[in-house]
Amino acid sequence: MIITGIEMRDTELKGRGMFALHDIARGTVLEVAPVIAMNEADRILLEQTALNNYIFEWGNDSKQCCMALGYVAIYNHSYESNCEYEMDFENNTITVKSIRDVSKGEELTINYNGDWNSHKKVWFEVK
Repeated sequence: MIITGIEMRDTELKGRGMFALHDIARGTVLEVAPVIAMNEADRILLEQTALNNYIFEWGNDSKQCCMALGYVAIYNHSYESNCEYEMDFENNTITVKSIRDVSKGEELTINYNGDWNSHKKVWFEVK
């Protein structure tokens, strides 16, 4: 399920991203996306491909991964994100919702650390 009122657009610095077509209230569910869960062996293989930048750690031990369908993999990272995601291991879904009011035209972002308030460097910033 994806709500109307969001769209994918090209961004100046980050490739593609998701944007609000109208004002969005805090707590709005933007998307409930099914995922394809993969085991540890599959994750090792996927980490060697271009999909590495689009997969999510999955499962309680974080050894598995998943590929989220829908737009989930298109939301860009921000330490000051306006959305968060929640993983539902039992139902194999990821839900994205706004954590503050979002203005029309604003890019919708998530914190790739899984905690919207975390400032831990993400994998593409670690050198």
